[in-house]
Amino acid sequence: MTLDEAGLRTLGARLAAVLRPGDVVALSGELGAGKTTLARAIIAALGHGGEVPSPTFTLVQTYPDLDVPVAHSDLYRLENPAETDALGLDDWLVDGAILVEWPERLGNAFWPERLWLRLDGAGGPVRRLTWDASPAWEGRWPPA
Repeated sequence: MTLDEAGLRTLGARLAAVLRPGDVVALSGELGAGKTTLARAIIAALGHGGEVPSPTFTLVQTYPDLDVPVAHSDLYRLENPAETDALGLDDWLVDGAILVEWPERLGNAFWPERLWLRLDGAGGPVRRLTWDASPAWEGRWPPA
């Protein structure tokens, strides 16, 4: 599937409509591929009206008051998968969902039940989206 920036926002809204507590969405791709744009679109479609800063330096931004509470994480600066233990991301899966940029930083420690989205085409007007959906996403992905 190919998407421009408006398409990323539309996809984010469609993804938000099927997101539920316990979901993990991996956002993979090079710098500038649109991972944060897609995360912002999901968070906005879930009801957040304010700014959605990139969590590159904070590692996690939380949005507890959304239709589905979300923890938005950026693992780019991590050097060891064990560093995520201190972020408390697993706690969000009880009542909310997790959006994870740079999921590759977790290696094999990544959640097996997840939707893995890969964006390619950084710097260009159009991105190519590929995905891998675990059984937990059957019937929900790809969205209509």
